[in-house]
Amino acid sequence: MSGSGRRPTLKDIAAETGLSMAAVSYALRGLHGTPETRQRVQDAADRLGYQADPVARALASGRSGSVGVLCASLEDLWQQRLAAALGRELLAPDRNAWIIDSAGDADRQLELAQHLVDHRADAIVVIPVNPAAKGWARIAQQAPVIAIGDALPGAKAKSEVIFDNETGVSTALRRLADAGHRSVAVLSPSHRLETQRPAEEIAQRVAADLKLKVRIIPCPHDLAGATEVARELLSGSSRPTGILALADSMAFGVYAAGRELGLRVPDDVSLLGYDDQPLSQLLTPPLSTFHWPLEDLVNDVVARVTSAVDTNRRVRRTTVEPTLIERGSVAAPPRIVHPAKLD
Repeated sequence: MSGSGRRPTLKDIAAETGLSMAAVSYALRGLHGTPETRQRVQDAADRLGYQADPVARALASGRSGSVGVLCASLEDLWQQRLAAALGRELLAPDRNAWIIDSAGDADRQLELAQHLVDHRADAIVVIPVNPAAKGWARIAQQAPVIAIGDALPGAKAKSEVIFDNETGVSTALRRLADAGHRSVAVLSPSHRLETQRPAEEIAQRVAADLKLKVRIIPCPHDLAGATEVARELLSGSSRPTGILALADSMAFGVYAAGRELGLRVPDDVSLLGYDDQPLSQLLTPPLSTFHWPLEDLVNDVVARVTSAVDTNRRVRRTTVEPTLIERGSVAAPPRIVHPAKLD
C-alpha cells in the first residue's frame, strides 16, 4: 500500500517498474509483454496493494465482466439447477454471473432486464416469463440477449436455445391418450391472462387432434401452492383421469393432494412430469417425466454468451429435445362402476 494511504494506481506501478502506464495496463491484462515483464508488473502491483477498479476497467474496455442470468421463477426446481450450473460455467477470472429471480412476474422481469442494461451487463441470459412481451425488443437493442426455453418473437435476440415443447407436450398427451384417458388437465406455470405460453398452445392443439378434453390450470411451483391447486382439481365434480404437470415440482403437489384425498397414482389418476427432478425417482410410484439434457444445454448457452460478447454476432437458434422417462405413474383410467338397477 502506498504510504499516503490513497489507493495505488497504474501510475504508481509504472513508477515502480520504469514502464509506461500503457505497458503496465497491457501487462496486468496479459495482453502484451514478455512473461518476465508481466510477472515483474504483477509483483509490483502485489507489493503496492494495487486492485483494478472494475468501473474504470469497464469504461475502458466497454465490458463489465458480468452476465445477467434472469430466471422466470427460482421456485421452479429445474430453473434452480439450470441457474446454478450456468453460474458455475460462466465463472472465469474476468467474468461472473448475476443470478436474478423474476418471481414469475413478467413486468418485473423486464424491469430487472433494464436494470442489468443500466449496470452495463455484457449479456443477459433469460428464461422469459412472457416471451411475447413487447419490452424485449427494447432490451435486445441495448444488450445481447440469449433466450432459453421460449423464443422472443418481438426481439432480435443474439441467440435462442429453444425447448422442443412440440415433441414434449405431444408425446405426453399421446401417452395419456394411448392409455385410454380422455379427460386431461395440464398444470402450467403461467399466471398471464392475455397470452399463452407456446407449451399451452401446443397442448390445446394436440388435445383437439387426439379428441382429448383438456383444461389448462395455472399452478405455482412451491409445494404448498401446487398442493392447493391439485386438491381443488382432484376434489371437483369433473376430476380429470390424467394430469400433465409442466414441471415436476407441480406434480409433487398432485402426489400430496392425492394422499390427502385418498387417491392413488396411477390407480385413480395418471400423472406425467416434465423436467426429471432427482426427487421424482423417490416418489411412490416413481414419476414418469421428461429428461432434458441439462449439461449440453448449459455448455451451449455459455458458448453463445461468449460469442455474443466477443463478436456481437447473432447465432442461429438451436432446439433442445426431451426424452420420455417411463416409470410408474401412468396407467389406464379407473373404471366407472355403475350401480345395479333395482328391480
